[in-house]
Amino acid sequence: MSETALDLKQFIRDVPDFPRPGILFRDITPLLRHPQAFRQAIDQMAWRYRDAQVEVVAAAEARGFIFAAPLALELQAGFVPIRKPGKLPFDTHAFHYELEYGTDSLEVHIDGIEPGQRVLVVDDLLATGGTVEACCQLVQRCGAQVIGCAFLIALKGLGGLERVRRYRPWALIEYD
Repeated sequence: MSETALDLKQFIRDVPDFPRPGILFRDITPLLRHPQAFRQAIDQMAWRYRDAQVEVVAAAEARGFIFAAPLALELQAGFVPIRKPGKLPFDTHAFHYELEYGTDSLEVHIDGIEPGQRVLVVDDLLATGGTVEACCQLVQRCGAQVIGCAFLIALKGLGGLERVRRYRPWALIEYD
């Protein structure tokens, strides 16, 4: 990490009324566009898990991939994508879960995560926690151990931190 730490919140843009009225969207693209801020975010996330013996970093598409892949390299771990149905070309494990207004599914290659592996689940933002909880349950269905969940941003008021508490969530940036 550089000697002068940046305030990473300065690189998160607030976009009111997106994707619909009443929603305040936390836009990470300014942080991604700034190489020093992006590097610092990855470095700080890696520092948190450096001694956790992470073997696999897993993330759901698509923004989670942005942070999970470089974090996996920093931790000298594998990266495994978790995708929507029909996006992976090989045999998969699937997990079906309930959403507020319906159901959804996630899949991972059957050879992506091996039983007993230590897995860190990563996403860009934690809101209500439904997707990351499904990712964790899919990892467990593979016989692996979720050792934590890491996020660039957590929105504390939406209940996600409480929902995934058993998976030891941690966020670099928090908003009330």
